[in-house]
Amino acid sequence: MLTTRFVNGAPNWIDVGSPDIDGATAFYGGLFGWEFRSAGPDAGGYGFFQLDGRTVAGGMQTGPGQGPPAWTVYFQSEDARATAEAAEQAHGRVLFPPTDVMDRGRMAVLADQAGVHFGVWQPGRTRGVDAANEPGALCWVELYTPDIAAAAAFYRRVLGLETSGMPFPGGTYTCVNAEGAGEDAMFGGMVPLADAPDEKESGAYWLPYFEVADTDAVGEQAQRLGGTVRMPATTLEGVGRMAKLADPYGARFAVIRSEPAQG
Repeated sequence: MLTTRFVNGAPNWIDVGSPDIDGATAFYGGLFGWEFRSAGPDAGGYGFFQLDGRTVAGGMQTGPGQGPPAWTVYFQSEDARATAEAAEQAHGRVLFPPTDVMDRGRMAVLADQAGVHFGVWQPGRTRGVDAANEPGALCWVELYTPDIAAAAAFYRRVLGLETSGMPFPGGTYTCVNAEGAGEDAMFGGMVPLADAPDEKESGAYWLPYFEVADTDAVGEQAQRLGGTVRMPATTLEGVGRMAKLADPYGARFAVIRSEPAQG
């Protein structure tokens, strides 16, 4: 389960780059009830999406040459520079070198061995998001990759992530948790692109999931707000009811109403 009791290797931040941050604010505000707050005049237009006064994500306006609109998932690192070096040694790339963000922390944007972008956040004053695993907040992340074994080896070496197999209709789902945290601390999974026909055109990437109270209603609202339903609401027994969406600018994400934990 993803929580705000962050440990090294677990997601602790997420942000969206959009060519129209005002339009993105209107979309996510109408979808999740988020409000956008600027991080200040020295932040280059960066700001925080907040829900009931708690920060659940970041966002900024992007320009030409800064890549397509997308969500970036950040994983906690106790040493962003060492993590960036480990990524290069594991045949990944450093896309944005480790940089201090005022006194808030230190960040970097990297790419894995398949070219998938992800971030690392070394906490300073800001540990991470203020809410997780509740409606309107991040609850799961999923990597779509052409090679599960290669991805598992990369993230094990770079972030210390551990993987395990879970029986799944038609096969096995590869679950991910932080090193030594155990399967009760699973926060994501890995899916081979060959087994995800709806993702083949999208290519390899990390997909964030946000918890919602009503998956069907959120999907309908996303369309009314100019977004796209990439995969209609679908129920997976023992997991929940999920849908894959995109905002009006093409940034991809998913929503889920999770089934209560058994036991």
